[in-house]
Amino acid sequence: MMQLLSGKWKMQIVTFLLENGKTHFMDLQRGVEGISATVLSKELQELQQSEIVARRVLNTKLISVEYELTKHGKTLESLVLSIASWGAAHRKHQHDNSQQV
Repeated sequence: MMQLLSGKWKMQIVTFLLENGKTHFMDLQRGVEGISATVLSKELQELQQSEIVARRVLNTKLISVEYELTKHGKTLESLVLSIASWGAAHRKHQHDNSQQV
């Protein structure tokens, strides 16, 4: 799991897709603050290869691409929520300990 979701961006991409469902590339780039188009494209390709994210080209006048978590990718939801919960508890722990100094 750590290898599949390692790096600065993959967990943020997965979290954004969990929260928003099907998403166009530009909306995903705006939603994952600070990520460049090149890096987002590379990360999405890796997540596709791992069968976490599915890519669908829409047959519209201007070609549009949509991304969403696969059925398998959606199984990460409880893990992502657990990590987010732990992160919030850890920040509180650090804050509480810094107040005692």
